[in-house]
Amino acid sequence: MANTAPRTLYQKIWDAHVVERRDDGTCLIYIDRHLVHEVTSPQAFEALRLAGRKVRRPDLTLAVPDHNLPTTARRDGEGHRIPIKDAQSAQQLAALERNAPEFGIRYIGDADREQGIVHVVGPEQGFSLPGATIVCGDSHTACHGGLGALAFGIGTSEVEHVLATQTLLLKQSKTMEVRVEGELAPGVSAKDVVLHITGVLGAAGGTGYVIEYTGSAIRSLSIEGRLTVSNMAIEHGARAGLIAPDEKTFAYVKGRPYAPKGEEWDKAVAWWASLATDPGATYDKVVVIDAAAIAPSVTWGTSPEDVVAITGVVPSPDSFADASKRDAAQKSLDYMGLVPGQRLDSVEVQNVFIGSCTNSRIEDLRAAAAVLKGRKKADTVKWAIVVPGSGLVKAQAEAEGLDRIFIEAGLEWREPGCSACLGMNPDKVPAGERCASTSNRNFVGRQGPGARTHLVSPAMAAAAAVTGHLTDVRELV
Repeated sequence: MANTAPRTLYQKIWDAHVVERRDDGTCLIYIDRHLVHEVTSPQAFEALRLAGRKVRRPDLTLAVPDHNLPTTARRDGEGHRIPIKDAQSAQQLAALERNAPEFGIRYIGDADREQGIVHVVGPEQGFSLPGATIVCGDSHTACHGGLGALAFGIGTSEVEHVLATQTLLLKQSKTMEVRVEGELAPGVSAKDVVLHITGVLGAAGGTGYVIEYTGSAIRSLSIEGRLTVSNMAIEHGARAGLIAPDEKTFAYVKGRPYAPKGEEWDKAVAWWASLATDPGATYDKVVVIDAAAIAPSVTWGTSPEDVVAITGVVPSPDSFADASKRDAAQKSLDYMGLVPGQRLDSVEVQNVFIGSCTNSRIEDLRAAAAVLKGRKKADTVKWAIVVPGSGLVKAQAEAEGLDRIFIEAGLEWREPGCSACLGMNPDKVPAGERCASTSNRNFVGRQGPGARTHLVSPAMAAAAAVTGHLTDVRELV
């Protein structure tokens, strides 16, 4: 008998992918798309090889190197590959290049035009689709939820399971609605929205939930903005974060290489349009946020939940009611070299990073370029790099002249990759120095041992590059 009760977006996608339901509530879920990169896949492929197993649906898997790749030139003047100095990185990259074709999986090479960060490449290629289940051995797989996909990160053993069976054993999560109502003020971006949400919910506020982001402020975002919001669902503890697909989504997906064509397109759109949460459907938890309360934001501590408006001050550990949070706040301030009451807009930065799977799409680069145009990097900023999310983003930015704006302002224009988001490649922030970063995590040592990370939007990062300190971008535009 068909289920006629009102359902949420998440429940509809879940129900459509249940292969088998066990008595304990565990379900075998079909996985529509699998993205793999070089860090979490070598052991999974080796396990398949040792067991004599094939990849069940190589056509539903896409392999892209991103984490370990240097963002400097990868080929010399004669077209020869420039060796990667770090032995472990070189081994992991070589393994992916060898494993993908051996198992019949499409491999996008490090010098291919389509190469980039896996969470930029998936949507860009139309490999990521609304209503799909998407997995990757990476924490920020929730990014694809910006298209209305149920997307989440998995571990290496699960990567192997999906490669072998195209399924996963899972228990259904609880549902949460995060509704952002109203109009975003000038200077407030999608990154500020998700940083604010993370500050409201806390790092564990979404644990056990799949979040649906709703409300007029969310609907007003571009697809790039929606991908930014969903990308950081994990930073407030959620399993995944979704935004219902709509006409913007369909227009974004249409015509992309892996998108359905012809009659299949019409059928797909009809199904995608039916996925919106039904009137009367209930969530296990609802959080409502006033868009007018969101300002350009910046993190002060070592968790993405440690966020305040750029006009604010560093909080005192004593201001937190919970003893464990007081202790964590003090440790964060000690690591970050900040003191309670210090104005955030007085904090000097020595490094600026514009990039990552959160903020490296064309819209992000345009926002940064708009601030930098006609301005110069502050002399006190030693290192400032702009890393496009893919070769296609890079080409589009260059066609629009954005690269010239960055270079003339004194920033470096790099090749695509994960770069300084994490210390797994040459792009690291020196110990004790600060970085205004458009990435998604400010953990201890995330950008390199001893590095101090302040998470901001692309426009805010550009403003910091110009002034040499964390700055309210609204003062420059």
